Amino acid sequence: MPSKTVYKIIRQYSKGPVPPEDMQKLLEIAEDYGKVKNYVYARFGGIGGLSKLYPGYTVQNEMTASGLRDALGMPSVYFYLAVFDALGELKAQWTRTKAYVQKNVNQNAGFTEEEKHYLCFLLKVSTAFEQVLNQKPVELTRELTARYELLAEHLETERLHRYLCRQVRKCHVKPHTENTLGFAVSERAYRYGDGGIYISTKEKRKRIFIPLTDGNHYKSQLYIKLDPKESALEIHVPIQTAVRKHPDYTGRIGIAFGMYTMLTTHEGHRYGEELGTYQTAYADWIREKTAGYQRSRESNPGRKKYYARKRKLEEQLHSYINQELNRFLSTEKPQTVYMAKLPGTQAKGNSKRINHSVSLWQRGYIRKRLTQKCGEQSVEIVEVLGKDISRECSRCCFITVSRPGGSAGGKQDRRFICPFCGYEEEEKTNTALNARKRGQGEGGLERS
Repeated sequence: MPSKTVYKIIRQYSKGPVPPEDMQKLLEIAEDYGKVKNYVYARFGGIGGLSKLYPGYTVQNEMTASGLRDALGMPSVYFYLAVFDALGELKAQWTRTKAYVQKNVNQNAGFTEEEKHYLCFLLKVSTAFEQVLNQKPVELTRELTARYELLAEHLETERLHRYLCRQVRKCHVKPHTENTLGFAVSERAYRYGDGGIYISTKEKRKRIFIPLTDGNHYKSQLYIKLDPKESALEIHVPIQTAVRKHPDYTGRIGIAFGMYTMLTTHEGHRYGEELGTYQTAYADWIREKTAGYQRSRESNPGRKKYYARKRKLEEQLHSYINQELNRFLSTEKPQTVYMAKLPGTQAKGNSKRINHSVSLWQRGYIRKRLTQKCGEQSVEIVEVLGKDISRECSRCCFITVSRPGGSAGGKQDRRFICPFCGYEEEEKTNTALNARKRGQGEGGLERS
């Protein structure tokens, strides 16, 4: 049996400034790439295009016949990548739409179990879903027809079909991209060599050479991210890496996230205790420089140094986050990690400085990197119900009442004190204990 693998993104960087004429050629490709994607979104993103998305050859053929590639003068290696990139996003958009409708169906107390079952069938069977949305008779294979007729018997199907259409209209939108600073490139359109990479342009048999900071060579579809302000580019390389198995990784660890201490376990172990220092320095610097830029904006000050410094601070912050996540995994040796869903941006308080720092909290990056690293190390992540998890006593399960002004009852100086049983614990440790308890009992939502 082949070993399980996961994908990770490797980044390569241009060495030295990219010449303006070369950058312009790459920007032209990126702009056309965005135009093609938006054309696909507009033409096939609605209900009428749903039947053409699977497996996608109809879209490919219609895009070939559209004449758009000739009008743009775009090489096929970029044109069809843009088409299938957009096609993938349309499929993802419909997946999100179905998930939204499915949730509403499950929560609708006005439906009987039979009606919910019927609607779930329509959502699962793509052909039936498309036919209902386009107000066509439901015609399926013999096996599916038998199941459909059994479910539809004695139900008012027209009413259920109208409900399904209303729900889709509420949430489904055609995607649109404003990104003109990046594009995908296949193996046919690039070649590594001479300490850099040769990338095809819109001119036949013409490639531009970009020196790179490393000498690594890859054979896969790449993504080119352009930064014209810095005269630089970044290459994203997806590679497969074998999942590592650790016989000694046996722990079942509950964790809680924080903005100042990145991660606390149910045993009170802390990782990323300097995250708040990095985060505050990063936020304060951005706030200071933004204010200065706004004051002198009329004199048209340059932003090159600002973006270079901003990128350096972000890299330092991300490096620290990755370092501490690695330390967490190697020290705790978890088999399973239990965590509540990361909170969204909280309501604004009175301090502008704190509000700005909170808005720049790297919670999304932390979650993404933890998920990636756990996948690489065969560590299971179980996401648990987060409702009241920080206000529940991990000993007696009593839930404290929030006080006026948004502060949670039972919390004093970052410690949780249960007003019912008197249990006292550091607040993040108490939250991590609840995450572990919910994950091992009822409350697991998602495994990855």
